[in-house]
Amino acid sequence: MKEKSTPIQYYLVREDVLTESMKKTLKAKSLLESGKVDQVNDAVEIVGISRSAFYKYRDSVFAFHSLIKEKIITLFIFLQDRSGALSEVLKILANLGCNVLTINQTIPLQGRANVTLSIETGTMVVELSELMHQIEAVDAVERVEVIGSGM
Repeated sequence: MKEKSTPIQYYLVREDVLTESMKKTLKAKSLLESGKVDQVNDAVEIVGISRSAFYKYRDSVFAFHSLIKEKIITLFIFLQDRSGALSEVLKILANLGCNVLTINQTIPLQGRANVTLSIETGTMVVELSELMHQIEAVDAVERVEVIGSGM
């Protein structure tokens, strides 16, 4: 009888806990994906790692933005109750190429409302970190978090 293999577990970790080789592998993959270099040799030389280190990690480490391309993410936004606040956030999403799929907003209590947005990121023109930064820059936004990601 064939033994069942243990499913691979995935984790989301902060960049500062990755090894230097993992970080450099991500940079090399980015160079290759962007077309800035065509060969693995060129990419590893630019970032300063060996080919063996690159091949060791290339199928194991992924930038978060690459996992959400062409996917749906769910954002939780804590907004101050101000006229036009949600409209400002939606304008940012539209300008960055996101497609809003659902909007759920609580009734404002004590001058604040929770907004949950499901957005399609397949046509997003920036990295997720830049999207988050632009939303956080809105005066009425107190906090924004990614609370879900899926197909």
